Amino acid sequence: MSRSLRRGSIAAIAAIAIASLSSCAAGNTPDTLQIKPDNAAATLGANLRLNNIVVVTPEHTAGDYTGAANVVVNIANTADTPAELQSVTVGGAAATFADAAGASQSSIVIPAHGAVAIGGQGNPSAHVASATVLVGGYAATVFTFKDGQKVDAEAGVSPDSGEHGAGLYSGYGPTPSPTATPAKTATPGATAGGTATPGAPTTGAAIPAGTTAPAVPAAH
Repeated sequence: MSRSLRRGSIAAIAAIAIASLSSCAAGNTPDTLQIKPDNAAATLGANLRLNNIVVVTPEHTAGDYTGAANVVVNIANTADTPAELQSVTVGGAAATFADAAGASQSSIVIPAHGAVAIGGQGNPSAHVASATVLVGGYAATVFTFKDGQKVDAEAGVSPDSGEHGAGLYSGYGPTPSPTATPAKTATPGATAGGTATPGAPTTGAAIPAGTTAPAVPAAH
């Protein structure tokens, strides 16, 4: 075989090897694609993992916001014993817990070798009555467990996209409070049986002293 043919064969083999290595290295993982998730995540000890930590504000909120918000997180527990989440704060404001049916509860238990999603329909919730946050920014969010361990996270703040919205957190925001109906104002001169006619004598009204009562025509 001539030198030129040998060189060509070696170059072809090298090109195939490089292509094979490149295809093996490529994949759909975030590391390969250089994609980093925006939502906060944290590991606590050897057994607890908090994923997708987000503070969700009501629909149409933007910029600086003070008001109700929900905390969304998925907590996985690989230990042989349950873990108990006792408190969550957003910017120092404490959240209250409720179960999937909306009943108040003092803590949220993550079962051994299990996971609990907090937030969203059919899941327990962590609701903050009034938090001061920057929608589109980040909020200091602290999770405290019964054993004293804490997780400090900078959670992303996102608005609820609404029932027909295309966002990731449609239905995860706090439910708007019902608008109170203004009380009806009584009409001046109105009585329980209807409205009094101006100038007409009122039945049962007192007659001023020294005044003769008007004569009542005799019935025919």
